[in-house]
Amino acid sequence: MQRLVQLALDLFGGAAPAEPPTAPASAPRARNPRPNAADAGGSIADSAINLIVKEAAKPTPTPSPAPPVAKAPPVPLGTLLSPAIFRHPRASREVLLGDAVVAYALQRARRRTIGFTVGADGLAVRAPGWVSLAAVDAALQEKSAWILRKLGEAQDRQQRVDGARIAWGDGAVLPYLGEPLTVVLDPTHGFRGTGGALVEGPEGQRQLHIGLPRAASPAQVRDAVQAWLMRDARQRFTARLDHFAPLLGVRWSSLRLSSAQTRWGSARSDGSIRLNWRLLHYRPAVIDYVVAHELSHLRVMDHSPRFWDTVRSVVPDYADLRGRLRDEPAPPWD
Repeated sequence: MQRLVQLALDLFGGAAPAEPPTAPASAPRARNPRPNAADAGGSIADSAINLIVKEAAKPTPTPSPAPPVAKAPPVPLGTLLSPAIFRHPRASREVLLGDAVVAYALQRARRRTIGFTVGADGLAVRAPGWVSLAAVDAALQEKSAWILRKLGEAQDRQQRVDGARIAWGDGAVLPYLGEPLTVVLDPTHGFRGTGGALVEGPEGQRQLHIGLPRAASPAQVRDAVQAWLMRDARQRFTARLDHFAPLLGVRWSSLRLSSAQTRWGSARSDGSIRLNWRLLHYRPAVIDYVVAHELSHLRVMDHSPRFWDTVRSVVPDYADLRGRLRDEPAPPWD
């Protein structure tokens, strides 16, 4: 407050009024005193001070509250999610199954019933020529739960396959006998063996040393690793065939290596066996299951209960190993 008063006095050129002397008690008071200039100045300053004090004493107005903002209505969750779409590369028709759009490949065939096949490409339907399109779609609706489950499983598997792709070069990692194997490019060929050799790296990690310069292209690295794996596969598969054949009471005549994308092996009645060299990605127990599976076909050439009993006689946990082979996709080689 004192600063406000001083500010008013400075503004109007006045001075703070001194305490007036106390007049004698007997002194008569002047009648109708005439104000002088000093008195006038003091009156103006006093008015200014009173004005400033009143303004300072006024309460600060409280701002009015902002009007409430109207909330947007909740959006249904279904409208925020895009429907799942499964599209076969050779699709000719589409159908809505639940919340999913399924574009499927339709093929007319000589058969009595409608058949469904779900694979990596999607849904394929084989139907007799006399069955109408409406009847085909109705059959799909009836089997929609099974179809969508299989399509989801195929999609998940494809995502795992894509995630397992190998970045070919120095330091590439790939599964070998169920464990990670690191590729090391060794231009000095400081190892024994043709093309490459297994070497124990730091902390017991396995390495595959390949005699290539570090500037080798991805295709060169991939081909060199594949050549080494195929040589290793022939040796390992031969040893396991020789192990299981006497146990099953069969004889095998020849071994060929396969590069099939979806088939792990086959057997012919003449004793010839074909095995996929990419089985080396899996642990030895899985390889044993496939070897015993194909040798069992030399006794039973179908998949009847008698066949599976034959497999079980040498690989009791074949069902679990078969599931691992199905659910753990090998990395693609492309």
